[in-house]
Amino acid sequence: MNDTPQPFQFVTAAYLIRIENQRAMTIAELMASLDQASDAAIFHHTFQTLGQHHFLTEGFSNDFAQWVLASLNQPVLAERLASIDIRDYVSIAELRGDLRHIVAEFCETHPKQSEQSAFEPFYFIQAIEVTRPLPWDAKTLPGFRAGLERLSHASFYYHFVASRLRLQLRTNDFSHWFEQALGLPQLAARADRIDIYINTLDTARKELIELVDQEILQ
Repeated sequence: MNDTPQPFQFVTAAYLIRIENQRAMTIAELMASLDQASDAAIFHHTFQTLGQHHFLTEGFSNDFAQWVLASLNQPVLAERLASIDIRDYVSIAELRGDLRHIVAEFCETHPKQSEQSAFEPFYFIQAIEVTRPLPWDAKTLPGFRAGLERLSHASFYYHFVASRLRLQLRTNDFSHWFEQALGLPQLAARADRIDIYINTLDTARKELIELVDQEILQ
């Protein structure tokens, strides 16, 4: 396979965690805090949670849903919050708006429950991303496969999950490179269909390697 003039640069990322000033003891306070929290906090409690708990394929996928269930015993609201699929979002503002809409609707229809105190407060935490290029890239699909096998969980998460916000596209770094640099739109589409909610990062990487192997053998 020929080299591409647009090599894929593998990157790793770390996240510095900081507790913000906002906290919530009730669902009504959660709604107000969603307006005030930083973009980095919304990212942490949704996108970053998925990376932190990558080894779990069951249970709620974001911190808001988990808190509403565990500390307030409101399973219906928890399920609605958990139904948010981060793959649908290319901006934090859009994600914040949908989270707030779900919580506001609950407060309007269940005013008494929205004022009940939780067993534990919800603390808003922000994640500040720090990235570093890795000392290898890929100019061919076989080279990409070799690099993919070497990636840490943090690197794979950065390229496969968090990249959606950076690209402002409903896709991931790998699929974007397959289509734009290698001219392989079908491989890009198949890779993008790997479900990050029913897979761990390890099994998602395994599926991606299998797709790449199939493409190489064609």
